Amino acid sequence: MQDSRKKILVVDDEPTNLRVLNQLLSDHYKLIFAKSGKEALRLVEKDRPNLILLDVMMPDLTGYDVCEQLKKDSDLKAIPVIFITALNDPGDEAKGLELGAVDYISKPISPAVVKARVKTHLSLVDADELRKTRLQVIQRLGRASEYKDNETGMHVMRMSYYAKVIALKLGFSDEAADNLFNAAPMHDIGKIGIPDAIMLKPGKLTQEEFAVMKTHPEIGAEILGESDSDLIALAKIVSMTHHEKYDGSGYPNQLVGENIPIEGRIVALADVFDALTSIRPYKEAWTVERAMELIHNEKGKHFDPHLVDIFTSQLEEILEIKERWKD
Repeated sequence: MQDSRKKILVVDDEPTNLRVLNQLLSDHYKLIFAKSGKEALRLVEKDRPNLILLDVMMPDLTGYDVCEQLKKDSDLKAIPVIFITALNDPGDEAKGLELGAVDYISKPISPAVVKARVKTHLSLVDADELRKTRLQVIQRLGRASEYKDNETGMHVMRMSYYAKVIALKLGFSDEAADNLFNAAPMHDIGKIGIPDAIMLKPGKLTQEEFAVMKTHPEIGAEILGESDSDLIALAKIVSMTHHEKYDGSGYPNQLVGENIPIEGRIVALADVFDALTSIRPYKEAWTVERAMELIHNEKGKHFDPHLVDIFTSQLEEILEIKERWKD
């Protein structure tokens, strides 16, 4: 049966230290051992461990040298490194952390400390992998919705970047702005549930057809469902609220003003600007000037007035994104 335990590379030129760590950790983890920095680099490349316990003072390459090389490799830099060393000067610890290590444990080691730190950092790796997996699911669902629409993948990229620019200027943290950037492509996921006869109709929709089209935010929310993932929960909010209007005339719930989640208000503005300035089968691309005139006319009606001001102030960056991701 395949060994499903997490894999830890233990690097130390002293066999006694390797034996101690083996006794501490081998019941719960699959251990790989290296007695030099060069051997450690070879084994990292070969075995791709989940975590590295790394001595500092070694004869060929020091632990600092090994860590520095790992962090320069795009394929290996995400592997967490914990230094275990007899060096206990604060400057040594600072150097290790500056090189990209996640932790620094002084010798003589405390078994409880080593076990706890290893468990903690492997849990963080698991959490990061789960987030990456969820992000991939969101991105693929976003791509799926494009197959049901006349819009292009570049539209999704542009409006997501526009949303991030607005969010950052509004005061979102880098992490929160990135979350919005990653959730924004899901705004129209509900169109998967709209019949092709309506989605792909080249002409104007009838009232009955438009009523069906207006159900796509709720379909999107149903597809995304309830989730303990912050990212999927945010995608659901964006899906459900990006057609609400500031004056309450939007859909599906006729929300007014700040009752519309800020993420929905941001995506609404980013989405409309890009739709107006892009070619569609049923229309030519508007000029930026004409699109901005409409957006200012809709200030306080369709769009949050403060967001319109922010968008206008960041127009130079918006247009750079528009050019970079053009169809």
